[in-house]
Amino acid sequence: MKKLIATFFISLATLLPSLGLMSAQLVHAQADPKGNICKGIGGCTEPAGSKTVNDIVETVINILSFVIGIAGVIMVIVGGFKYVISQGDSNSINSAKNTILYALVGLVVAAMAQVIVRFVLNKV
Repeated sequence: MKKLIATFFISLATLLPSLGLMSAQLVHAQADPKGNICKGIGGCTEPAGSKTVNDIVETVINILSFVIGIAGVIMVIVGGFKYVISQGDSNSINSAKNTILYALVGLVVAAMAQVIVRFVLNKV
């Protein structure tokens, strides 16, 4: 029983910081949507409240990344619970390990997609 509780808390301790980083990234992206583009001679020439295509794409990508991050963290927790309640059944243990593995791979793919999209938007 102690091993099960320890496994749960270890998995929870490794997942909560990633959730905090994703929410902090979303808040930062919304706090400075222009990325300081308007600094310089003359400032911004856009009317107040107008959004460019890049702004809209960036907002949509940020929201999708946040949702994917939450779903990935929830799936890792579900995989941990499946592992805890598997009671030594090899099929259940393999299923739980696969759930955790695929959730982590999904989180890595989502993070890399975020990096690629930001790179492309900065170059455009």
